[in-house]
Parts: sequence; structure tokens; C-alpha cells
Amino acid sequence: MTYCLGIITHTGIVMAADSRTNAGVDYISTYQKLFDFSHPGERVILVCTSGNLSMTQGVISGLNKDIKVGADINLHNLPSLYEIARYIGSKIRAMVDLDQSWMKKDGIDANCNMLLGGQIKGQEPELFLIYSQGNCIQATLETPFLQIGETKYGKPILDRALTFDTPLEAAAKCALLSIDSTMKSNISVGPPINLVMYETDSLVIKNRLLLRLGDPYLAQMRKMWEICLKEAFGRIPDINWQQNSGKETAEEIIID
Repeated sequence: MTYCLGIITHTGIVMAADSRTNAGVDYISTYQKLFDFSHPGERVILVCTSGNLSMTQGVISGLNKDIKVGADINLHNLPSLYEIARYIGSKIRAMVDLDQSWMKKDGIDANCNMLLGGQIKGQEPELFLIYSQGNCIQATLETPFLQIGETKYGKPILDRALTFDTPLEAAAKCALLSIDSTMKSNISVGPPINLVMYETDSLVIKNRLLLRLGDPYLAQMRKMWEICLKEAFGRIPDINWQQNSGKETAEEIIID
């Protein structure tokens, strides 16, 4: 399993991914899942991958090959990020169609998903989630983040703390907390963690990190977050067991 996420704000994009891949407890490995296909000064293109490793490696290899040989359609000549998302989707679909029938015979899941984030010169930054079927969805002002892989443990912090107006540095911290929360609850997600922060209209990646197991900042963040959660939990009033005990009430309380 893996966990990757992308965040888009009014000032840029954050992409983050773990590096753990497993095929059972006896087959734990480390593989890169965040890839930079940028052409500095012209376009920034970041891709995160999850799902079947042979499928994702095949797709990434195909994307690199098309750039290298100057194919008529490649990541560096398509005119919009949406068209790039559809192009990547077609690569995924072709790879799945090629091998899926054979993999099904052994009960192997051939599905994979990808995140695409970046900006083309003269256009706004965008963030997409691309499915195995080749279709895609785009992050919005109302939902400024997308996730793939083991998403459930890292989603609450994103739902509660993140908006489109969140400062970019804060969004990067939120991404790390989301991944750390996932690592805390699921051993199939683990370091090294790749983190990239892109500033709108810079058209170059200036901020990137590779956080390994035992990284001082990662350890400090986890400790501080746990302390803050425990302190906040301790400040919550005790339950009033007598309030409306056994009584029906016409008033409905809406929890946002």
C-alpha cells in the first residue's frame, strides 16, 4: 500500500508521497512514488503514483520515453494540464489493457491511480486525480486536496485544517501531518517521505525534501502533534449524562 496527496492553494501546490511498497509482510520494499517531469521556466509537472507497482513503473517509463524521443504527444508539448491528465490516463489504460487479463489469472489487482499537479506558463496551477480507467477529476476551491492509496487515516486533518486560502507553508505542514497520521495507524505506509512545495508562477521547483526514518523534524512534529492532541482532548468538557437523558427533543443540533 502507499499514500500520496496533493494540495492546491491560492499561492501554490504541495505534493507528498511515502515510499513503502509491500506484497505481504515478507516483501516490504522502498520505491519512489513522486516524480518531477518539469521543464523549468516553461512548465512544472509533478506526478504521484499508487497501486500495482509494475503498472505504475510501466507508465512512468512510457512518459519518460515519449519525452526522450520527442514523441508528437508528450508531457512537454501538450497545451494544458487537463490534456496532460488525459494523456497520462491513456498510458495507464493501455498498460492495464496489456497485462490485466494475465494478472487476473493469478488474482493480482492491476489497478493504479495517479496524481498530477503543476502549472503551464500563462495558465493557473491545477491538480488532478487520474484513475485506472483513464478518466480524471480536478481539485476545486471547495475541496483543495486529492489523495490516492491508503487515504482514510490522513483525511481528517485535511478536512479540518485545510482550505484554499491556507498559506502554502502551512499546507506543507498539513501534508506531512496527514502522512504521519497514516504511518501511525498503518504499517504499509512508511518513509522515506518525498515532499515538494511549488509557488505559483515561479515555474521552477525551489523547495523539496526527502524525509527518512528518524528525521529530526519528522520526529519533533509527531511528538508536538501528539502533545497538542492530548492537551486539546483534556480541555474538552466531560459529558453531561443528565442532559436530555432519555427524553426526546424537537431541536436538532447540526454538527459541521
